[in-house]
Amino acid sequence: MKLAVAAVWSLSALALMGCASTTPVGAIDQHVRSNPQTVVYGELPAGRQPVATIKSGQTVRIDTVSHQGLLSGTDPISFFGTAGIPANEVLADAMAVYPGLRARPKDAGAHVLTGPIFVEGAEPGDMLEVRVRAIDFRVPYGVNNSDKGVGDLPAIHAKPYPKVIKFDLNRRVALFAPGIEVPLSPFMGIMMVAPPDERLASTRPPGIYGGNMDLSRLTVGSSLYLPVYRSGGLFYTGDAHAVQGDGEVNGTAIETSLSPVLQFIVHKGEGRAMKWPQAEDAANFYVMGMDVALDKAMSEAVQETVNVFQKTRGLTPEDSYSLASIGVNYVIGETVDYVKMIYGEIPKRMFLKGSPFWSSTTTKP
Repeated sequence: MKLAVAAVWSLSALALMGCASTTPVGAIDQHVRSNPQTVVYGELPAGRQPVATIKSGQTVRIDTVSHQGLLSGTDPISFFGTAGIPANEVLADAMAVYPGLRARPKDAGAHVLTGPIFVEGAEPGDMLEVRVRAIDFRVPYGVNNSDKGVGDLPAIHAKPYPKVIKFDLNRRVALFAPGIEVPLSPFMGIMMVAPPDERLASTRPPGIYGGNMDLSRLTVGSSLYLPVYRSGGLFYTGDAHAVQGDGEVNGTAIETSLSPVLQFIVHKGEGRAMKWPQAEDAANFYVMGMDVALDKAMSEAVQETVNVFQKTRGLTPEDSYSLASIGVNYVIGETVDYVKMIYGEIPKRMFLKGSPFWSSTTTKP
């Protein structure tokens, strides 16, 4: 693994499979709302001023707005009304940000992101840990949308196919069709810092900065590790998903509007050797590989795993490669963007020693 994250992972939780953090959400230091002043549309402009400034260790609730229902050529109330969603259940924030989409650049992505958040003390070469403390639903429905030429079977659709899916939030299921319910597992499809050049012309491709990774494992109780390239990190999030299958094969998950509660922790100097974002939860470590070619993304993910075992377990390259083959699962995170992502799931149960995950709120475990 990367030298930066090795220092964190070698000391963080190696709990048995099935263990979960019991750390409460605790106090929320700031609430960043989604409105025309706090969101961006499909791109990250250079020089954008932070919408919030926090200290390392602080926790923020961030409201986000799904782009689904905003891009159909009609306003959100009209779009959702055709699916039987009453006007009083259409998010007011969606109506507020809707006009701004008309001004987004032609080649920009579709996403509406909230940010940036400036984390004091985060400087280039550091690593920003983002702990997912809670995720709250803002509306009781979402949209799975595909189109002609989209996804892994691009010929299935002859025209856009936006499927509005209602939720039973008491039972935490999506009501896909009569007799078919999908358990909800919400996560943020995009969590990212500003890239090295700060400006990002499109939010669609993921990269070394995080972004549109669509990593379904970033649910409550997980940490995402991102290398810092700009002062303050400049963190954005959006593209909220109620649930997604790995691969995201038709182009989208059930896209919805969520409010994640995130804690930000700066690890000084730990981002210098990072090549890709990494993550963990109570059961697993996660390494990633990305490329426009799926086989190259796979090679990148395997190489990341080999690096992990060399630097944290003292294994030779040969034994690291062997353990990767017999002990690690490789999963296609998403295949539908220009840049593909594969992640390696490294079970913590393979390792006999370690300290609890999220053992500290403000310093490196």
